Amino acid sequence: MAAPESEPTRDLYALLHLSPEASDEDVRKAYRHWAQVYHPDKYLDQHMKDIATENFQRIRDAYEILSDEQKRQIYDLYGMEGLTSGLELGPKLSKPEEIKEELERLRRRREEEKFFSQSRPAGSVFANLSVPQFLDGGGIMRGMAMNSEVQMQLSKHNMASIGGNMAVTGRSGSGAATVVLHHQASSVASVEFMATAGLRSIIGVQATRHISRHSTATSGLSISLRDGSINLSNAWTRQLSEHAVGNIQLVLGGESGISVGWQRKDEKNSATGEIKFGTGFFGASAHYVRHFSSKSHGRIAGRVGSTALEFEVGGGRRISELSTVRMIYTIGIQGISWRFELHRAGQKLIVPVLLSADLDAWFAASTLLIPSSLYFLLKSYVLKPYYKRREKRKALEMVESQSAQVREAREAANRAQKLLEVVSNRKRQKQLDRGGLVITKALYGNKNLIREGDQISEVSDDVTSQILDVTVPLNFLVTDSGQLKLHEGIKKSGIMGFCDPCPGEPKQLLVEYTYIDQNYKVLVDDYAELIIPQYAHSV
Repeated sequence: MAAPESEPTRDLYALLHLSPEASDEDVRKAYRHWAQVYHPDKYLDQHMKDIATENFQRIRDAYEILSDEQKRQIYDLYGMEGLTSGLELGPKLSKPEEIKEELERLRRRREEEKFFSQSRPAGSVFANLSVPQFLDGGGIMRGMAMNSEVQMQLSKHNMASIGGNMAVTGRSGSGAATVVLHHQASSVASVEFMATAGLRSIIGVQATRHISRHSTATSGLSISLRDGSINLSNAWTRQLSEHAVGNIQLVLGGESGISVGWQRKDEKNSATGEIKFGTGFFGASAHYVRHFSSKSHGRIAGRVGSTALEFEVGGGRRISELSTVRMIYTIGIQGISWRFELHRAGQKLIVPVLLSADLDAWFAASTLLIPSSLYFLLKSYVLKPYYKRREKRKALEMVESQSAQVREAREAANRAQKLLEVVSNRKRQKQLDRGGLVITKALYGNKNLIREGDQISEVSDDVTSQILDVTVPLNFLVTDSGQLKLHEGIKKSGIMGFCDPCPGEPKQLLVEYTYIDQNYKVLVDDYAELIIPQYAHSV
């Protein structure tokens, strides 16, 4: 039986060998029983006393949680994460559904507080460079622009965005500041209020509504405070398929026009296309992105119209969890240029470098082929080996860290078994004398390896390292009446004297036992119930 993904592993119940339905009296009895085994005062040897102290603390912590009604309710619903996250119940609640509702309310409040406390800044810096201008004796900097925006959650349904931009070209410059208030009116409708101050001061409002499961409509109105002109806009977006979206936008006003667009995106490919035309302009654009891996991608794009004619090719690579670099080669009526981009956590640095204002075929070919060849040579002979070594080192560090945790858990399990051994052997001898239940072999670990339990001692250390001998703790758990029960829905690695020898792998428990001079064998999944002896287990 597999554990439900939404439920905690309930290791505290396993530690005290209790059912999740155990009564308060059962919890007290289990604590007294285990406290007799692990109380430090029972041991004179300092090493044994230290082992007892360590495990007695685990027993006492489990008892303090399971004997407290509210803590136990939180633990049953959310596990240790619910307790350590600070969830607390207010008034005394009697019904389980009331307690669960209160816990859900507190959890949602904590998540909202965490979400609302975060602002999401975004911005970009453009540094336009010109090699021809520099060669003619001018400065290499052709112009510069910056824009920045910060989004803040004001309440559950309201968000504000504050932004600004500045641009300098030669001896002229411009700037503007913008404020946008977004209100989520319902699950299907929202409205935005916008105001911009600068050379073009504008106020506007925009409403969006989901008109069907696959369709969204947006309507907007903006007024220029400078000349009083009004622009109206309407847009419709339609989900065409699982990966494709289409949209149409109509704008009426000083810059009237219509645009039709389409975009498709899946795990490896992304493509968009758009056609625009209006009273004084027309244009079409398209781009295609191919993701070669989770870290690198290539891009091809083109634009044609009344004011543009250009083609670009390039790509990018993710250099860290938050950072991506891109290099784009562009050729068009404005000349030949390279564009370098650095994207990091919502911030962008974009540096277009104009290489030539003239469209010379040889120059265009050389500015594409030479840098591209150098990049692929660098990637093949320098970057690729470096990234391989780095990934290998990270993987090795992860394996070593996990191995150290597993070794520590195995040592803790062995220490716990050492204190159980005396009582376990005494119980085992008592059952032998009366022909009762005796665990002759018990192995817990990797499901794919545990079936070969009879040959475990003959295979490699890699295999045995994923298997734990739990004969001692299971003999300890045998009752005086000659029975053993492991409760359903509780991960067995939480049982005292157990540990998880192979995290992330499915596990099973193999038990071989004798009862009234007969041999038995059973194999159970990690969360499955085990009750022995049973005639069905006979071999």
